[in-house]
Amino acid sequence: MKEYTPEYLEHIRSIIKADDKDQARKALEDLHPADIAELYQNLELDEAEYLYRLLDDDTAADVLMELDEDDRMKMLSVMPAEEIAKQIDHLDTDDAVDLIQQLDEEEREEILAHIDDVEQAGDIIDLLKYDEDTAGGLMGTEMIVVNENWSMPECIKEMRMQAEEVDEIYYIYVVDNDYKLRGIFPLKKMISHPSVSKIKHVMETDPVSVKADTPIDDVALDFEKYDLVAMPVVDSIGRLLGQITVDDVMDRVRESSERDYQLASGISSDVDVDDTVIAQTKARIPWLLIGIVAGIVASLILSGFEEQLQAVTALALFIPIIGGTGGNVGVQASAIVVQGLANGSLELKEFTKQIGKEMLIGLLNATIISGVVLAYNLIVYPAELAVTLSVAVSLFFVVMFASLLGTVIPLTLEKLHINPALATGPFIQVTNDILGLIIYVGIATWFLQLFGVN
Repeated sequence: MKEYTPEYLEHIRSIIKADDKDQARKALEDLHPADIAELYQNLELDEAEYLYRLLDDDTAADVLMELDEDDRMKMLSVMPAEEIAKQIDHLDTDDAVDLIQQLDEEEREEILAHIDDVEQAGDIIDLLKYDEDTAGGLMGTEMIVVNENWSMPECIKEMRMQAEEVDEIYYIYVVDNDYKLRGIFPLKKMISHPSVSKIKHVMETDPVSVKADTPIDDVALDFEKYDLVAMPVVDSIGRLLGQITVDDVMDRVRESSERDYQLASGISSDVDVDDTVIAQTKARIPWLLIGIVAGIVASLILSGFEEQLQAVTALALFIPIIGGTGGNVGVQASAIVVQGLANGSLELKEFTKQIGKEMLIGLLNATIISGVVLAYNLIVYPAELAVTLSVAVSLFFVVMFASLLGTVIPLTLEKLHINPALATGPFIQVTNDILGLIIYVGIATWFLQLFGVN
């Protein structure tokens, strides 16, 4: 990654200010599109726009896709529809669809109307019909396809023609006369079987493929499972539609991981460090307000326990332990479940099995934790048996309930098609805090009455 020092950035700004196009082009000519995109992020919009207009069409299109979403939208906002359409002409269909999906319906129609390549425009329109979180929404249509009945000379001739329109060649896909995927043609076969009568005699059959409506998370798991660099996408009857490449999958996985991390941290929408103060505040404040409400509820619970707290002040000392332990146990349990759901090692049909396993783990944790606190209290508060038993028994049940909730909540959210990562953050913490206090207050009240403490 290229590092842009303040001196270098000042040099670039001086070139722009002097309107020295030759010097500006020279400064950009050896840079990778990703480095140019990073340079733009260090400049003002008008400065980045000045440099962008000096790029050749291919480089400009690549730079546009290397920009992060916010910076790309800023750049698109100052570009007329004709210029955006010109850049799209130099993009693969999957990248073109990603770009167009960021625009509103009116802008989409205007840009598509200015695309010179009618076939590409048609492909983009077709791909826009798919949900962006499915294989169809991620695939591109640029690939090399041959017919299983072609001879080797026919195949080579057609491959050469198609290769002119494809930037990267991962696989050669073999289809039948109905365009159904039949196999993959390894390039090695061109050398080892130069005179084969038909491609179908040397192709690799039964390739790993995915249907267009398959969720992206499942696609990513298949890429990992089979160590693929590309995967064909087919329709419901097996006709070849396009292909997904590993770089696109990794980009989507990274975006999904970032969203899950922010959600687990109590950030309600996708934000970045470069976003405005208002945007970041809007994303953070919802769960902070929910936390305040939870705190008020906790205070109301404790207000009903005020006499007992005044009579036995030692009870108040253990409130943070009760809340903190329950929250930690719940987050641990939910994190394991969310991870299992994400990597495919846990399925919803294992709902009951996972709950049983987590309850056994919870039982062991609860026994150890409550035993440690019991021993501590017997030493520190030997005369306060009501407090000692209240804290130990409360911790036991709090850990058990937290383990149960940490398992059930993410599984339930997954079943309801809600992102289960929500259960690894403030949601589970707030829930366990309130339930932990209710358990503690109830058990402590019972023990105080049992021992006649007023």
